[in-house]
Amino acid sequence: MAKYLKRHEGINVSHNFISELWRENGLKPHLQGTFKVSKDPDFSAKVVDIVGLYLNPPEGAVVLSFDEKTQVQALERTQPLLPVDFGKTEQRTHDYKRHGTTNLFGVLEVLTGKVIGTCFPRKRTAEFLKFMNRVARKYPKDQEIHVILDNLRTHTNAEVVKWLNRHPNFTFHYTPKGSSWINQIETWFGIITRQAIRRGSFRSLAQLIKRIDTYIAHWNEDAEPFEWTATAGSILDKVAMLDRDYKKLVANNLK
Repeated sequence: MAKYLKRHEGINVSHNFISELWRENGLKPHLQGTFKVSKDPDFSAKVVDIVGLYLNPPEGAVVLSFDEKTQVQALERTQPLLPVDFGKTEQRTHDYKRHGTTNLFGVLEVLTGKVIGTCFPRKRTAEFLKFMNRVARKYPKDQEIHVILDNLRTHTNAEVVKWLNRHPNFTFHYTPKGSSWINQIETWFGIITRQAIRRGSFRSLAQLIKRIDTYIAHWNEDAEPFEWTATAGSILDKVAMLDRDYKKLVANNLK
């Protein structure tokens, strides 16, 4: 920007002046984020439904946030990890050996923060319903249970409908397409990835699965719920603004 001003406007300013100007106006050109505008025609209704479960769940009901973390790799570092020390961070080699993958199925109990998780070698409807049967056994048969999950075919097909008919105390609430950020289990998946999976070195797939199971057990010892503060209205306003900006940008690029 300093070079541009000098070349085109004849104005001499320093690098520090430009940096201070950006800071004063909240401009951060060195950062880049991501976004996705959902094209789900029922986006608004689904947001209102799910946020309502977070902020004002039915009295006495259990609200669960479900998803799968797929293709979790058991990576063995080629050399031992260098542990944390005074003035030194933990270090690991960039190269590794692969020992297979697993799929972590998990539900987060929204009101308590506790997690139920199981690893499966595959991710099909069969594994999904097997996991849901495990979840169902954790609660009384007359307990009202609401499950928030995405729209994958393995969660919406005829076998799933049959399962729901056999479990009338369960209600599935599907997130808007392209909006995984509204599902709270995604936050927990990020935590276990950073704290247990990515930092580990696993000599076998069984060792990775044991680490995941141990982490879940320790998590549940002092679990706390995530604090959801965004209202449905604030989310819809923000998404509408993003959608307007996106359409304006597309229109300008077409000129």
